[in-house]
Amino acid sequence: IFCVFLTAFFASKVEHESRHCNGKGFQRPGSSTFDRVYIANQNCGHAYPTFLAVLWCAGLLCRPAPAAFAGLMYLFVRQKYFVGYLGERTQSTPGYLFGKRIILFLFLMSVAGILNYYLVFFFGSDFEMYIKAITSMISPLLLIP
Repeated sequence: IFCVFLTAFFASKVEHESRHCNGKGFQRPGSSTFDRVYIANQNCGHAYPTFLAVLWCAGLLCRPAPAAFAGLMYLFVRQKYFVGYLGERTQSTPGYLFGKRIILFLFLMSVAGILNYYLVFFFGSDFEMYIKAITSMISPLLLIP
């Protein structure tokens, strides 16, 4: 649900800026403010499928609670990235780097879940307790910028 609200917020910003520039289409030559809003919206939209894929994989294959926490953090970071992109270019960099770190965490959770599945399947060794402990300890570290 938060993803929908965030996407609607980004789209409303693009629409607002489009109306502010007194035009009917999305092609606004010379409007740097509109360009920044539009590009920030496009960048967030392009990163969304990757985020959903690793979020679902991490939640299903590893642990749902740390994956959900990381997902919420990612949404807040995308908001920070979007707002930072509207300012100076350097203001969006922290949000971008923080988002990359969260995506990496979700990806590593997915890989750990897949490896654990194959270890159980082929060798009968279950490392689920260790994976739960590690992800529970690491997920609060995502709050550190």
